[in-house]
Amino acid sequence: MAADQPRLTVGGLLQEATERLRTSGSETARLDAELLLGHVLHIDRTGLLAARDAPVGADHAALFQELVARRETGEPVAYIRGLKEFYGLALTVDSRALIPRPETELLVELGMERLRLLLTERPRPIDGQPLVVWDVATGSGAVAIALAVETRKRGYATDVRLRASDISPDALALATENAVAHGVADRMEFAVADLADVSAFASDQQPADLILANLPYIPTATVPDLPVAASFEPVLALDGGPDGLDMVRRLLDQLPTVVAADGIALLEIGGAQAESVREAAATALPDWPMTVHDDLAGLPRVVELARTAQQS
Repeated sequence: MAADQPRLTVGGLLQEATERLRTSGSETARLDAELLLGHVLHIDRTGLLAARDAPVGADHAALFQELVARRETGEPVAYIRGLKEFYGLALTVDSRALIPRPETELLVELGMERLRLLLTERPRPIDGQPLVVWDVATGSGAVAIALAVETRKRGYATDVRLRASDISPDALALATENAVAHGVADRMEFAVADLADVSAFASDQQPADLILANLPYIPTATVPDLPVAASFEPVLALDGGPDGLDMVRRLLDQLPTVVAADGIALLEIGGAQAESVREAAATALPDWPMTVHDDLAGLPRVVELARTAQQS
């Protein structure tokens, strides 16, 4: 027992786990270890660093070892913890949907900016209906819920009506759970739908003022080469067809019937897909101005397509 005692401290457990995870191939071994031990002890990373010499009970240490063993197999830390931080929110995540990526936060930022412009610069009647915002292929609901929470913070709650849809009933159930957890489910309508199939919404089928979509955009041949953590995520949420743009092209074809006059569509894409998407948009939506927005790494990440009132 005495020989084991040094290991049963915060610092000792972190050191051992970091070495194990580094050996197993994790590129973020130390971070993984800190997140998992913090999850077990219910303290944040700052608390861990301040408590390196604090003892850890045998039961907690055993649970931590179990979680580290799961991570050694490549299982994502987010699935092990059951949550992922996104746009300042803690979202429940599991194998029903893709884990939200940090780069997708750009979709939310642009969505909020476009909503502000639509609400303040477009002439609107005093008794006008709320703007319709539709998150297509919502997955865990990250984008839609972030928008719902942010519009509430900014006082837009009564000015925006949110839709969230996904072809996967399991993913939609997860999105609904997250919306309930963040107190915004009453402001959202959920539907199982194949991309932008507006007929899936029984109560309201009017065109959307703002559509956002983070569709599968990984080329089929590339999916097996993704980091092992991706193998735990649903293939449906990753595989975008031969060049990664099958779903994007299908959505582009649907936009004329589901986007309102002066409406906007924001689509997340892969970092090397901007020109291919530009060509596809030129064919499907020749009169729609297109803008490409880069992420923090300087890579093309979000395509913006605008429909003017003159376009039929």
